[in-house]
Amino acid sequence: MATIKDIAQKAGVSPATVSRVLNYDASLSVADETKKKVFEAAEELSYRKRPGKRYTGQKIAVVHWYTEKEELSDLYYLSIRLGIEQRCKQLDLNPDIYFFNNIDDINAAEIEGIIAVGKFSDQQVKELTAINPAVVFVDYSPNEDKYDAVVIDFEKATQKIIDYFISTDHKEIGFIGGREFLKGQPDALNDLREKTFKNYMQEKGLYDERFVYVGSFSVDDGYNLMAKAIDDLGDELPTAFFTSSDVMAIGSLRALHEAGIAVPSRVSVIGINDMSISKYVYPSLSTIKVYTELMGETAVDTLIERLEGRQIAKKVFISTKLVVRKSVRS
Repeated sequence: MATIKDIAQKAGVSPATVSRVLNYDASLSVADETKKKVFEAAEELSYRKRPGKRYTGQKIAVVHWYTEKEELSDLYYLSIRLGIEQRCKQLDLNPDIYFFNNIDDINAAEIEGIIAVGKFSDQQVKELTAINPAVVFVDYSPNEDKYDAVVIDFEKATQKIIDYFISTDHKEIGFIGGREFLKGQPDALNDLREKTFKNYMQEKGLYDERFVYVGSFSVDDGYNLMAKAIDDLGDELPTAFFTSSDVMAIGSLRALHEAGIAVPSRVSVIGINDMSISKYVYPSLSTIKVYTELMGETAVDTLIERLEGRQIAKKVFISTKLVVRKSVRS
């Protein structure tokens, strides 16, 4: 496992800066570019290389629905992007990185296909496929009969977390989650983690709507929502929380620390993603491991299959695994 010192050396900053960036220290004032170097160094040092056939000279477009600024607030997509870039490097493919607001810069004549990372509206899907019909969607499946997609089964992942909490004698389980919006649309997308939490907890006879807090997928909202739960619920605060992303979990841990609430003896916390930074926070974060780098790799391989002649659309589910660390009682 890479150490703080290894990450600091690769990013060209001090170990103290690395530690504070990885813990989303709110008092740290550094440029976004420095944060980006630290996050990318942490991800790259945890990445396992693999050999493969080479496609020298071919170019693909990688289109993100997030801006670079937003990517720093939710490292899930940054990690997927790095997986794509690393796999392209192994294959001698040239990935050009775009954000949706500058897809007009894509030269359709120069690219073999597109990898679209994130959530896209029907109109955006039409715009992407008009540039090149060979599109693989990552973390989204707009139409599994027409388009290739690489996704996670968040329903199973959520059930794994609830089952673990129940197996460790938790009966009061809270939820801190986020919602996402397609560009230009007022209504939030349905989040399978939130939906499954409600349904599965109801099935177990444990659901309490007072314990559900929802905002956006960010460290700040993780902090604010947990702080609100602490204020609202007082002594009735649940003994366990499922936070639907690691960055939200990091913010939630900070709110619990500031309130003097012991983790995990009073409140256990589990996130989802298992970003490389999760092992460095205090206490180290228990989480559902989402193989984001493999999602990126698989998207590249799926696009290659399409370019080599596959005609039938394919939807690939990447498995997840519960990783138990110090933020839960066992």
